[in-house]
Amino acid sequence: MPSPRMNALGQPIGTALPAWTPPARPPRAPMPGRYCRVEPMDEGFAGELHAANTRAADARGWTYLPYGPFSNEDEYRAWLVAHCLTDDPLFHVVIDEVTGRATGVAAFMRIQPASGAIEVGHIHLSPALRRTRAATEAMCLMMARVFDLGYRRYEWKCDALNAPSRAAAERLGFAFEGVFRQATVYKGRNRDTAWYSMIDAEWPVLARAFEVWLDPANFDDDRRQRVRLSELTRRARDE
Repeated sequence: MPSPRMNALGQPIGTALPAWTPPARPPRAPMPGRYCRVEPMDEGFAGELHAANTRAADARGWTYLPYGPFSNEDEYRAWLVAHCLTDDPLFHVVIDEVTGRATGVAAFMRIQPASGAIEVGHIHLSPALRRTRAATEAMCLMMARVFDLGYRRYEWKCDALNAPSRAAAERLGFAFEGVFRQATVYKGRNRDTAWYSMIDAEWPVLARAFEVWLDPANFDDDRRQRVRLSELTRRARDE
């Protein structure tokens, strides 16, 4: 690691950013991909999303979110209208390119153009989307938008007990930064929050890892991956 800059008082200070300009806020615009497209949330998606969510065998997908599960479409729609049509968090839906139906949700949140930081959260994938190429591509499309806009830092945070979310962050190439103890209270219980991040200097090599993994050539005739994304992102972070 290079030595830090020193000011006139002999104190270490951060890297100079003479050309830094705060980026624009993420636009309400679609993000097209090969297997899915990511679109800004609209009330019209409520029915499809609720229907997709009801195909889950149980409610475990809602355990680590501060809301849900929802007993019927009207309840889900009311929550969506009240909370998912704001500018921050800026909710999006994931639409499967084969079926044309909405199958998942994710949001940009805590959008801070002044410091160039933004977080992805409120991720909820229906059974039709989980463990698919479309799910991974949706995350990649959102990363690409953030870094293409000029953000410096992309964050992923979750309950420290949420093992699937932590595994997903590492698979996608986020770096673990630590656990904030007793960070918040939700659903009547404590949450220690695990923090992960990705920064702009890492994105070019990680983007190439996603490109390799998402290429149809990476999958055999039985749709099995030839190279795991976790291996590709690990190599990218080691470069």
